[in-house]
Amino acid sequence: MPGNDRTGPCGEGPMTGRGLGQCGRGLARGFNGRGYRRRRAPEPQAPTNEEEKRILEAELKELETEKQALEKRKQELDNA
Repeated sequence: MPGNDRTGPCGEGPMTGRGLGQCGRGLARGFNGRGYRRRRAPEPQAPTNEEEKRILEAELKELETEKQALEKRKQELDNA
């Protein structure tokens, strides 16, 4: 807080900043020393057998579609 006069940043009044001063409880709000929020990354979970099966089936279907498109293009080039 500039001047320590409790007027907030640029004299705009209290509670107009990021809450890092004595009015905003400082680091107790979940900020690190640079003003960024501390967040915990969610832990990745392994897919269940059913989910993995669905994922693999979708990937196989996608690959089959791509294979058909490539074969069609190859045939077009052979006939040209």
